[in-house]
Amino acid sequence: ISACMELDGRENGGYSVAVEEITMKFSGVREAIEGHLERYKPAAVVCTGVSGAGSVIAVERVAINVFSASVGVMGEEAQDAAIREDGPVGYFTTLPYRGILEALKEAGIPARLSNSAGTVGCNLVFYYLMDYLARNGCDIPAGFIHVPRLPEQALNGRSPSMSLDVSARALEVAIGALVSTL
Repeated sequence: ISACMELDGRENGGYSVAVEEITMKFSGVREAIEGHLERYKPAAVVCTGVSGAGSVIAVERVAINVFSASVGVMGEEAQDAAIREDGPVGYFTTLPYRGILEALKEAGIPARLSNSAGTVGCNLVFYYLMDYLARNGCDIPAGFIHVPRLPEQALNGRSPSMSLDVSARALEVAIGALVSTL
């Protein structure tokens, strides 16, 4: 169970929330994102992923054109490789991130702005999302939000985590803040 799955099919401000999971294998991420975008033709997109780096929601500001992974991670090994050889260095989120952060703060949910989605799966998803939108002239709000691990995923209970209920509530608040700008 993931926090975003809790929101699948819900209505928010007259918009329906659709959730799709992407298998985190390097060779299929781009195709999955493009397929979902073409299928839904969304008014906005919020991709999510799990981070073990903290116990707060992290609204990502920038996707970079870098992929690094060791053997066995995402089915591909790379070190400092370009995600798209002829692609831009990076893309900034087009989500109303300041409004999202303020809404999360008002809801009492710990959150921060992050300037790095890493260089593995989450950044790959974020970069491919923003790259597709830019290449196809899609002017919609889009970006990436990291949620912390669930307590049961935390290493011996010593790693940062957040409950499923709080993570799902955070995404609901973020989507509400986003929808209010559409």
